[in-house]
Amino acid sequence: MSKTVKGTLYTVAAGIAWGLSGTSGQYLMAHGVSALVLTNLRLIIAGLALVILSYMTAKDKFLSFLKDKKSLLSLLLFAVFGLFLNQFAYLSAIQETNAGTATVLQYVCPVGILIYTCIKEKVAPTLAEIISIGLAIGGTFLIATHGKVDQLSVTPLGLFWGLFSALTYALYIILPIALIKKWGSILVIGVGMVISGVVAIPFTGVLQASIPTSLDFLFAFVGIIIIGTVFAYTAFLKGASLIGPVKSSLLASIEPISAVFFAFLIMKEQFYAIDFVGMAMILLAVTIISLKDLLLEIKSKQ
Repeated sequence: MSKTVKGTLYTVAAGIAWGLSGTSGQYLMAHGVSALVLTNLRLIIAGLALVILSYMTAKDKFLSFLKDKKSLLSLLLFAVFGLFLNQFAYLSAIQETNAGTATVLQYVCPVGILIYTCIKEKVAPTLAEIISIGLAIGGTFLIATHGKVDQLSVTPLGLFWGLFSALTYALYIILPIALIKKWGSILVIGVGMVISGVVAIPFTGVLQASIPTSLDFLFAFVGIIIIGTVFAYTAFLKGASLIGPVKSSLLASIEPISAVFFAFLIMKEQFYAIDFVGMAMILLAVTIISLKDLLLEIKSKQ
């Protein structure tokens, strides 16, 4: 099997796994597990798994990272604002809407980063970027209102958490850039998850929470923590190492489609034609941005 095919399969599998994680979270919250408790459990268990994986694959690098005091503040900021806030906002958006809608709203993030970059660097957006921004805003409007300006089709709280998760997702991408360049993704994300999970314990009520242990709940926990976090991250990073970050990000855009499919299949969520139009507009916006980066990458290699 060629490197490209392997990389593509890893990345698509990661996108599908991330889609399943949202629906698994929705199932658990629909049956009494709070978003705060679920966020805390996901961060600690998945973080520990990634930390153990990092230790087993690169012990010396792992120990050096723990001694790097200069990186501590950056790591704490990433843990609190990039990891905990993003996970909590995303699960809260799912609780208020559904896994499919929340995932699509979070995908407004690349457009937010694009706007931020244009403002920061004082550069006017290109025509393709303007089209992307317009599509993302239009798609969000359709999902939120079903085309009726005077009423929301999702709750105001659901829309808030969905867009806030997009904002915190941008922080999740931007904050650890220097750390990841120096130490690698799995190590930084794993340790960051454990730190954010431990710091959150006094505030989430996780120690007092009653966690169901029936088989369906265990499957849902495996879906969100093992498949949707540990496997998804490692598969995506493996795929990105084989086919490059731009192509892998583009292929991972299957996540919202996967989330909608699982929300329909498992949670029996109802979606309308106008929802799919809005989702398609947001995905097209992300695709245009990704294709632009892909073309630039191809040109630079020629």
